[in-house]
Amino acid sequence: MVQLFRNMRKVPQLYLLCLLPILYIIIFKYIPMYGAVIAFQDYVPHKGFFGSDWVGLKHFRNFFNSYEFWKVIKNTLGLSFYGLLAGFPFPILLALCLNYVNRPFMKKSVQMITYAPHFISMVVMIGIIMQLLDPKTGIVNMLLAQIGFDKIDFFGNPDHFKSLYVWSGIWQNVGFGCIIYLAALAGIDPSLHEAAVMDGATKVQRMWHVDIPGIIPVATILLIMNVGNMMDVGFEKVLLMQNPLNVSTSEVIDTYVYKVGLLSTGIKYSYASAIGLFTSVINLILLFTVNKVAKKLGQTSLW
Repeated sequence: MVQLFRNMRKVPQLYLLCLLPILYIIIFKYIPMYGAVIAFQDYVPHKGFFGSDWVGLKHFRNFFNSYEFWKVIKNTLGLSFYGLLAGFPFPILLALCLNYVNRPFMKKSVQMITYAPHFISMVVMIGIIMQLLDPKTGIVNMLLAQIGFDKIDFFGNPDHFKSLYVWSGIWQNVGFGCIIYLAALAGIDPSLHEAAVMDGATKVQRMWHVDIPGIIPVATILLIMNVGNMMDVGFEKVLLMQNPLNVSTSEVIDTYVYKVGLLSTGIKYSYASAIGLFTSVINLILLFTVNKVAKKLGQTSLW
């Protein structure tokens, strides 16, 4: 503690700079944790935290015994694993390719084109996808009809939902992920590439033996963080893409909580909070597990 105060006196500007983020985390992340107590109560707003009846694990048992439990768990994990397996390599591949582009104009153009979708509103993006894939007037189905194939109702077939969700997400976010890996590639010692070129290594060999080992620590950190959010697939996008025809594969935990906990007759604050607490605990367990595995394998870990 004494050493901390000494450091603060030496560089007060740095600690002052950290003050606002720390206050933000405390006010908006830690203090609201107290509200998790309503997951163990039959919470009534006018009674408050202290006046509501304590019911223990009642709402957790109701969720585990509900008809929808296994369906929403399967859909949530299915979307998460699919998105992780399909989406994780693409930013790395794009960054590796752009790193060897010698023409600045071409490099900046590709970066701008791939990064631009990240700024598109989720509502606008889903609207664009629906227009493109419309079974009657969509350009994709019109092209399919022109070359002799039957038109496909992409949003009406539940089998297509996961692919639509995942690949549209890759299109929207691959540019943002690429920037992170380009920054990591910029930190690799140039002498390693010079030595590889002197030994006659091709670009592919330099990627494999110099670039990939250099970005593995960053990739490991991002992988751990992605696994730690496995139970959070994104409420807004799923809800916008969902309809009665594909609900069997599109109903995830977040949309289930929204419908059952907040839209049903009588807002079920405690039930919704219990499900949210359950998903947070699962995410925390996954985060610790993957972090420990990464540490044992000798790679970079969060702690």
